[in-house]
Parts: sequence; structure tokens; C-alpha cells
Amino acid sequence: MRLLVALVGIPLGFLLIVYREKVKRFTGDIETFEKWFGSGGTYTGLFIVGLIIVIGSLMYALGTLQILFESIFGRFF
Repeated sequence: MRLLVALVGIPLGFLLIVYREKVKRFTGDIETFEKWFGSGGTYTGLFIVGLIIVIGSLMYALGTLQILFESIFGRFF
């Protein structure tokens, strides 16, 4: 399962980073990103989302995401 997440998530994140201009033309301006990052913030927001997908998929595949969540939220549960 972890390998499948990595095989799907990493290319999906890279595709979002590479084709963020086409995604922006399809979706239009995303107001939240424009508000946070200023003019042209949709491009920056899509880049950050793609980067989070790549890093999150890699961390989940290697098991470090669970360790991170356990160290942060483990004391609450």
C-alpha cells in the first residue's frame, strides 16, 4: 500500500508543479491563494500544494510520516 501511494503521489505532485499554468487556466484564480500570496499567488499556491504532495507521499512510503504524527499528536491520544 505504501509503495502504491508513492507511485501515484510523487508523479501527481510533480505533474501539478510542472503543469500549474494549465491547471490555473482551467480553475481560474483561487482567491485564498491570491489573498495569502498576493498577485499571482495561485501559481505559488499550486507549487506549494504539489510540493506537499510529493514530500508527504515520500514520507508516507518511508514510514516517517507516521513517526512525525506520533511525536506531535501522540500525547493527545
